[in-house]
Amino acid sequence: MKTFRKKSKCVILVSVASCWMLAGAPSLPAHAVVPQDSTFFSTTAIESSDTINTASQGDLWASCWADDGHLYAANGDGKGFTLGSTSPNSIPPAPPNPDIAVNRISGSIGSLSGATLATNHAVGQIWNTSGSYNRKPTGMVCVNGELYLAVQDLNLDFNDAPNATIAKSTDHGTTWTWNTAAPMFNNHTFTTIMFLDYGQNSAWNTFDNYVYAYGLDNNWRDSFDNTVSDPNKLFLARIPKSSIQNRTTWEFYTGDLNGNATWSSDINLRKPVLQDDRRIYASTRDSAHPSNTSVLSQGGIVYNKALNRYLYTSWTEYTFEFYEAPQPWGPWKKFMTKDFGGYPWSDTKNGGYTTVIPSKYISADGKTMYVQSNTFVGGATNYNFSLRKFVVEPYVSTTAANLKSDTINLAAPANGTKPIEKVAHYGNTQFYNDGSTTQNEDSWDQENKTTDWWGYMWPRNYNMNKLVYTTGQMFSDGGWFSGDLKVQIRRNSQWVDATNVQVGPNYPYNNTAGPNKSYTFTFDDTWGDGIRIIGTPGGSAKFTSISELAVYYASGVVQDAGFENQANSTVSAPWTTDGPDSKGIDRGSGFAHSGANNAWIRTSTTNWNALMQQVNVLPNTNYVLKGWIRNSNNFSGGFFGVRNSSGGVISEVNYGGLLNYTQQTIAFNSGSNTSVTLFVGYWAPGVDSWIQVDDIVLEKP
Repeated sequence: MKTFRKKSKCVILVSVASCWMLAGAPSLPAHAVVPQDSTFFSTTAIESSDTINTASQGDLWASCWADDGHLYAANGDGKGFTLGSTSPNSIPPAPPNPDIAVNRISGSIGSLSGATLATNHAVGQIWNTSGSYNRKPTGMVCVNGELYLAVQDLNLDFNDAPNATIAKSTDHGTTWTWNTAAPMFNNHTFTTIMFLDYGQNSAWNTFDNYVYAYGLDNNWRDSFDNTVSDPNKLFLARIPKSSIQNRTTWEFYTGDLNGNATWSSDINLRKPVLQDDRRIYASTRDSAHPSNTSVLSQGGIVYNKALNRYLYTSWTEYTFEFYEAPQPWGPWKKFMTKDFGGYPWSDTKNGGYTTVIPSKYISADGKTMYVQSNTFVGGATNYNFSLRKFVVEPYVSTTAANLKSDTINLAAPANGTKPIEKVAHYGNTQFYNDGSTTQNEDSWDQENKTTDWWGYMWPRNYNMNKLVYTTGQMFSDGGWFSGDLKVQIRRNSQWVDATNVQVGPNYPYNNTAGPNKSYTFTFDDTWGDGIRIIGTPGGSAKFTSISELAVYYASGVVQDAGFENQANSTVSAPWTTDGPDSKGIDRGSGFAHSGANNAWIRTSTTNWNALMQQVNVLPNTNYVLKGWIRNSNNFSGGFFGVRNSSGGVISEVNYGGLLNYTQQTIAFNSGSNTSVTLFVGYWAPGVDSWIQVDDIVLEKP
């Protein structure tokens, strides 16, 4: 089943002013509905491609865990596990290849095998006989040892699904029966049916005596040619376990989006349990890449018993879109978007369609799952029953307790760190925190995105005040941030801006930002369970690059190291002054070592004048103080150094005669001090004299 077709349109809702941008702030019509972000998980991570494969052929793979211990799965457009001379993982040729097949899958992760049990007319029929439709499996469930399979009519162009019915097998998939007189659902209503997976033989449903079935109207995913309206609502029905094929016993959810459940046998009164009006990839650079696609699609709904959570796994042309709820009817909240970028993809980095989590492969603690999904575009070939690992960590309230350290990188994988990004072009998310600053990952995709980011999430809170971002490669069409660069902290599931952010050296907002150059962002002490650097991507292709991202709760952090946050020409916090004579800030005057600003002192007296800042340090620790200074070349009494809390000099260097900016460096040990005062100043010679100062940093060697 090929899913990737050209689409060019804006949101089909009336009165839409602009389209949803996945990477930027949304601009949606007043009546649009967007689910809340979930607070249930602290971290989530999914592999960039399938890593568990089988010798099979086909896509979709709606599945259920049966009473006999096997997984049963129905595929579309392929021979299933009966390959004959066909190679596994190959895209199917034209008919007579089966358009539907039912398979039995045995074994566990790492040792899976299967057998095809039934195909084509033995499984279901095509209700629309115009010749432009074939049959596709959309959902499967095992109840009391019997298998039920939802089969829909799907247009050969994949853009509408008018009919669906339920077939039944009492012999574990070998033979199937259904009402051959008419489909159970028609008129494009509730025709993409996905059963709630309640574990082996539905045994995890100890709450009531119902089977639950979710449905999409019109189509199995966004209708690229607008034949029908795109699905943006997920509906729900409940059916007595003994009458799944009896349409008159179905009841449809008529409650609200907040999980207040009411039911009716009248399908026309149905209300969604989930509505998501978002649109992604509002603008693509290549007309062959669909744009403005909706986000609800045929995937799967599974009950994770260990976590007592319901998961709906959806997908789009470029992303996985995952939701969670405490009950089958909600309230549903979005907890993960995984963006794989516009193709070309590869066998090691790709998205796909019909995301399904088989309950059989969920770990005992519920934290490790496996997602089945398929694709075969842009160099990626994943056209068989295959799985990729999906790991979650439920949120637990914690208090940040880490002490200051200039060497402990909080991004270490051992901390449970999960990288996050808008998109990783090659899927090498491990590059961000592997210690190497010479590699490259970038966010190139096909979207004209307005926002880009690189960062981490943790399963607990940490104190932090420093982030070191090292760029990757620079390219002719991008690789750098072009503006609005800032640091954000995730706290209580919300992203907030870090305060008093300073960067050294000054970030240039053009292609001279790299390659493989490090920028240190310092900010006020804060805490959270996530951090990211975020801004506007640069270049014609609108992307940035990265080789490393380190996070610290550092001592000795110099605030406003380049004087870029000074609001006016007067020296202000975090800097202070000493001495009676003139001092100030050159703001955009062209006198800075880097960036726009620098500090200065000027006098004709013989007084001592200085600029100072108090910083916290770790006791008995070695540090290096660096700063860029130039002066009027008519004195030799300049001093750059560090004092203790009593005013005594710990270490200093004497300077003079610096016609051009020259870096001064001091190495010292903090001794018993927990804070020190940095200073730069001079004893004036009694004639007009001056110094200019910029880019003062304190580092641990």
